[in-house]
Amino acid sequence: MSAIFSADDLTSGGGVFSRLRPPARLCVFGAPVDHSKSPAFQNAALVAAGIDAAYVRIHVPPEKAAAAFRALPGAGFLGANVTIPLKAAALAAVDEADDYARRSGSVNTVVVRDGLLLGFNTDGPGLSRAIREEFSVDLRDLRVVLLGAGGGAGRAIAVQCAAESCERLVLVNRTVEKARALAAELAPAFRSDRLLGPTDRVQVIGFGESELREQLSRADLVINATSVGMRRTDPPLIPAPLFTPNLMVYDTVYGSGTSRLLEDAAAAGARCANGLGMLLHQGALSFEIWFDRPAPLDVMRRALGEAA
Repeated sequence: MSAIFSADDLTSGGGVFSRLRPPARLCVFGAPVDHSKSPAFQNAALVAAGIDAAYVRIHVPPEKAAAAFRALPGAGFLGANVTIPLKAAALAAVDEADDYARRSGSVNTVVVRDGLLLGFNTDGPGLSRAIREEFSVDLRDLRVVLLGAGGGAGRAIAVQCAAESCERLVLVNRTVEKARALAAELAPAFRSDRLLGPTDRVQVIGFGESELREQLSRADLVINATSVGMRRTDPPLIPAPLFTPNLMVYDTVYGSGTSRLLEDAAAAGARCANGLGMLLHQGALSFEIWFDRPAPLDVMRRALGEAA
């Protein structure tokens, strides 16, 4: 199932998907979508679960997103995953969204039920599970610096940090006003007597070196939720000298090789992990939402490892 289908394949009636064997009943929407590793482990999960369905990639440009989402029921799809840059469009397209998706401002998992589109977001919970697996610690016990909190996965991760009431959350964003608006929304979740002293438990900074240095000196975990790092020519998000051995660094970007962020962090002695764990766990959660049964996580992990 390496083919990449188009939005037009879907909106023209979707017959191409029904003719596949097994028929395509799940998919991932994105633009681009050719890099997605979701089909590898979702198809392995479908086989392991004995479900007669296939999971495919569909390239959906933003201007065709609304029509593509509405075409899912008629084309026989059970659901879809959604990746950049369509997660906000997915929230606008669904008939109903759960509370977490609404607070996250985006949807990455769509369920087709009785002709309606239901929206969910598994990015934050998937990240939380990945952090626990990679570093043997929970978000709630960490002081977190989140790079990229203007929307998409970054906002979902910030909402998850608030839901777990992490020790401290610093939102780092190029557009500081966006991050300040998000911080104001999240502030009630951080009101408690757990931390003593004058430091606010949710703060906002830009990407200035002096601000980063101050906040990293008091952080446990750095999470990159920007798309910077997908290309080797991308500029550094954090100057290399600011990394220290006591930090844990999680880059939600995944791809061939190691991102510059993780290379610089590892060179300083920090513990590092890329976004494959988050991809695995958010995908497993999507499977559980679609089929209301536990995901075959070991099968999915093995298939993802072979595809990576």
